[in-house]
Formats: sequence, C-alpha cells, structure tokens
Amino acid sequence: MIRNIVGSVLALAGATAAVWSPFRAWYDGRHGSDYRIEDLFGGITDVRAEVIGSMLLPFAFAALVTLVGLVLRSRLLVALSGLIVLGFTILWSVRVGQAEGSFAVASDGTGLGPGVAMAFGGALLLLLAAVVMPGRHTPHRRHAAHRTRIGEPTHPYPTHPTLDGPQRPPESPYDDGHGGAYGEPTRTMDVPQWDAPDDQDRGRGGQPPGRPR
Repeated sequence: MIRNIVGSVLALAGATAAVWSPFRAWYDGRHGSDYRIEDLFGGITDVRAEVIGSMLLPFAFAALVTLVGLVLRSRLLVALSGLIVLGFTILWSVRVGQAEGSFAVASDGTGLGPGVAMAFGGALLLLLAAVVMPGRHTPHRRHAAHRTRIGEPTHPYPTHPTLDGPQRPPESPYDDGHGGAYGEPTRTMDVPQWDAPDDQDRGRGGQPPGRPR
C-alpha cells in the first residue's frame, strides 16, 4: 500500500514536471513550446511552433499514459511514459547540439535553460515510480487451489483409484465394494433340498422320497 502511494506521487510529480517544462526556457531563452516536432527529425530551425505541434505534444501524451498506468496500476505504462519524455528530450539535445555546435550554460540566461532540467527530472521520476510501484497483484496459486478444493463437491464414499464414480462401502469381508471380489455381481450356489422322511417311509424301511436309490 505504501509503495503504491509513493509510486503514484512520484509518477504524478514526474508527469507534471514534464508537461510544465516546455513553458520554461530550453536554450538561449527559447521555450520548449517554440520548438516544432518536425525540427526534431529534420533539424532545428528558427520557425516558431504552435503549442499543439511543439514539444508539449509528446510530453502531454506521456502524462496521459501515466494517468492510465496509475489507474490500471501498470508499471509498464508508467515506465513507457518516462521513456517517452526521456527519448524526446535526448533527441532535442542531439538536434540542438548539431545546430549550435556545443552546449553552454551561462548566468545571463543563455545556453541551456531550466526547462531541459525539468524534462530530464520528470523522466527520471517516472522511471523511479515504475520501479517503486508494486504493480497489479495476482492471486497466489495456493489460494486459488484452496478455493478450488472448497468448491469441489464431496462424495459420501471414497472414490476408487482406477474406476470412475464413488465406491460404496463393502457389505462383507469378501466384498470389494463393487459387487464381488473381481467387480462382478455376487452369485449364490443352489443347494438341493432333500425332503425329510416321514414316519410311514421309516416304517417300511424305504428310502426317503426324492433321494436316489
């Protein structure tokens, strides 16, 4: 929770510094909003840019990506916004260095201005925020497995290791729970019943009826 708050504060501070930097002096008193996006790819010129087509455009887009990343708790989006600010600032530095031949910092306001420092600082804050943020949490596998075990239906009888379905409890020591020792229905043997001899047959000395002679 604390890391999320700190990361959000750093990200917002970095995005604010990046958006504010074009309105400060970048070089020789010229603001970043005076540099056209086309000049970053074709060479620095003296043509003043419109605000919508100046250095403010990529920085405003980076700030929008930062806000989306904070809402989604995405470290990747926050880091991407920092790379956008850093990349355009470095590209501007390369083009100005090619046009001027060298960089200079003077106390009279010439040379590099505070806008460049704010852009670099905002980019670093965004990258630091991406490192500090915990990101989105995913449920632990153990917790997911625990929820699965709780939600599974329970059977009144244990399941057979090789057969599908629940196993009923055995009814006798010779029953395996599936109707016989080998999974077949239990069969009973028919035992012939002999008729008991009556008194008349005993007196005659004959054989009981039904008994083979």
